[in-house]
Amino acid sequence: MSLTDSSANGTVLTIFLKGHIDSANAADTEKEINDARSAHPECTSLIIDASDLEYISSAGLRVILRLRKAYPDLKVVDVSAEVYEIFDMTGFTEMMKIEKAYREISVEGCEVIGQGSNGKVYRIDRDTIVKVYKNPDSLPDIQRERELARHAFVLGIPTAIPYDVVKVDGGYGSVFELLNAKSFAKWLAAEPESLDEIVRISVDLLKKIHATTVKPGDMPDMRKVALKWASFVREHLAEEKGEKLYRMVEEVPVDYHMMHGDYHIKNVMLQDGEVLLIDMDTLCHGHPVFEFASIFNAYQGFSCVDHDNIKSFLGITYEQGAELWAKTLEYYFDDKTPEERAAIADKAKILGYTRILRRSLRRHPDTDREVIEFCRKEIERLLETTDSLIW
Repeated sequence: MSLTDSSANGTVLTIFLKGHIDSANAADTEKEINDARSAHPECTSLIIDASDLEYISSAGLRVILRLRKAYPDLKVVDVSAEVYEIFDMTGFTEMMKIEKAYREISVEGCEVIGQGSNGKVYRIDRDTIVKVYKNPDSLPDIQRERELARHAFVLGIPTAIPYDVVKVDGGYGSVFELLNAKSFAKWLAAEPESLDEIVRISVDLLKKIHATTVKPGDMPDMRKVALKWASFVREHLAEEKGEKLYRMVEEVPVDYHMMHGDYHIKNVMLQDGEVLLIDMDTLCHGHPVFEFASIFNAYQGFSCVDHDNIKSFLGITYEQGAELWAKTLEYYFDDKTPEERAAIADKAKILGYTRILRRSLRRHPDTDREVIEFCRKEIERLLETTDSLIW
């Protein structure tokens, strides 16, 4: 009985492993593989398809190790969870590319309950949601978000932890269990009169996040990201304004307090009376001015020219967004005077408009001309009366 199959496509030879490979049949398996290699001398790359592989012992692993010497770019694909664990425990996942087999699901017709810069969150059923990533080669992004979510969870931040990875429409997604949870956006849509309560609860969680310190290297430094924004944008402002903007961002001190990075009412969920944070790929650390720049953009900045943008993004009106922004400032900075809160808002707006200006200049310089001009004027106007981004 054959232990392998093979197929060639151009310069790529694929070997299909079957059943159990152990000391009793490893030599025969290796012979079959080498016979296939000899039959296809034109193939310079090798893929091991493990979709039908049920078990592999150390003898079988040594066969793969010898193949890797001949094919440095060797990869093993469609590996079951049980076989992947063997590869992982023995260190093979660190030596070569080992790809798990992922079940495929469809999100067609599913409700979108959240979205961010890297993907959309869909409800699959009453108990389950999936975040589908925009990048089709998103496995590293998924691993990164899982690590960030784990760090936050260990530090006491209430967040949903992904328990599975799936294939979705040619890309990948992370699956979470959220038992009948609803976003604050859905709560607000159903009960507009609850806006005040929604803001108070979201501010309580935001303060908890910002009171949490992280270890250097555990999360990205938002200050470094903002410096890239300012470096790009300063060339598109009046010279003295561009230099001032960059200097002000540079003067923001390094801060190891946690930030969510994309905090708004679609990324905060309510489950059985408990608050949960989702969309954790933007987790970072830094001064809270960076967080408030992101909040301003979600509630006002991204809709600065087209006030209907917020309706498609958060499902609320521009006026509701303005109220969310104002009350978030009021409740978070309840020890500040209205004048002090207005000054903090201006600092956040400078960074928020800087981010939007950079994005529009890079992605849509022709179609976003009105947005570009609006942001440019607002940044320069605010820089007239603002000399520091910190408080």
